[in-house]
Amino acid sequence: MTEPGTNATVEGRDIGSSISIIHESTDVVGSGPRLHRHPYTETFVIVRGRALFTIGDQQREGGAGDVLVVAADTPHRFAVLGPGAYEAVHIHENDHFITEWLD
Repeated sequence: MTEPGTNATVEGRDIGSSISIIHESTDVVGSGPRLHRHPYTETFVIVRGRALFTIGDQQREGGAGDVLVVAADTPHRFAVLGPGAYEAVHIHENDHFITEWLD
């Protein structure tokens, strides 16, 4: 398991897979990536904690056990809400990460 405040990433092309993964764990309230998008679908599997996701023009709180799917080319971001740690696996449907930062 990744310790709080860390990210572990694996690009699929390095291991012969068609997906790439980020395992994120943090207890810093308000942390999260700024607005961005990918040319492929990203799926968030939330293991513990809570975060507020902005997906396109909608906001949704995600918590432990939730799975959120962001369609290709959809602007998105999230911010950890607390209390406690946020931990999730972010599945990128591509063999490497491609990110366009929007702000």
